[in-house]
Amino acid sequence: MHPYLEAILLGVIEGITEFLPISSTGHLLIAQHWLGARSDLFNVAIQAGAILAVVAIYRQRLWNLLIGFREPANRDYGIKLGTAFAVTAVGGLLVKALGWELPETVTPVAWALILGGVWMIAAEHFAAKRAAVLGERETITWTVAILVGIAQVVAGVFPGTSRSGATIFVALLAGTTSRMAATEFAFLVGIPTMFAATGYELLDLYKDGGIGQEDWTALSVAFVASAVTAFISVKWLLRYIQSHRFTAFAVYRFALGAALLLWLPAGE
Repeated sequence: MHPYLEAILLGVIEGITEFLPISSTGHLLIAQHWLGARSDLFNVAIQAGAILAVVAIYRQRLWNLLIGFREPANRDYGIKLGTAFAVTAVGGLLVKALGWELPETVTPVAWALILGGVWMIAAEHFAAKRAAVLGERETITWTVAILVGIAQVVAGVFPGTSRSGATIFVALLAGTTSRMAATEFAFLVGIPTMFAATGYELLDLYKDGGIGQEDWTALSVAFVASAVTAFISVKWLLRYIQSHRFTAFAVYRFALGAALLLWLPAGE
């Protein structure tokens, strides 16, 4: 297959799976088994392409937060977004310094997919019970903001967890019983998180002298493909969760995790 077609395919896979709670890592692991591994910068950059789609979708929300920051509700929400990102940034740097990261190989990714599916079903069950008692709650509390930041770190340490899945369901368990509110906060926190991760990898690559070795055309093609498909994927997800639970995604995670364990070599 032509290298640019491979880049487009990887970008499409990333765009579809980054925000659905099914783990982009697990899908890219399968794709790269046949297409070949890519650099850390490539993988993070196509994630940033997907994040760009979220910026486009939530552009009005982001603009309102910016121009209306003096309003108490907007200021409170914006500060909580910043807090969640700060927790992730500090935790991520600490994890990097200590080397706490599992390899992106089949066994840990597959088990993270399966256990994450169990977590999703349990989290939504308890969130539904709480919503039945308290009603639908859209408020993002300080506890939710901090736990969402920690969840992003955990998702980075355990490939296959799914950043979107971890953050959405932490928010649901911690008291934001509205699926739409939890999803919005999780997606908005992902914007500075993934752009910062891309910048960090780019700086690291520059320091190591690897900038010239990257295929920037292929990376750019994959970035655009990821952004376009993520836009479509997120639009669909936001409509879907208005009337459906996340159970179907949990079942899919079970199936994908089992497939990885059965069909790909453990060291891949």
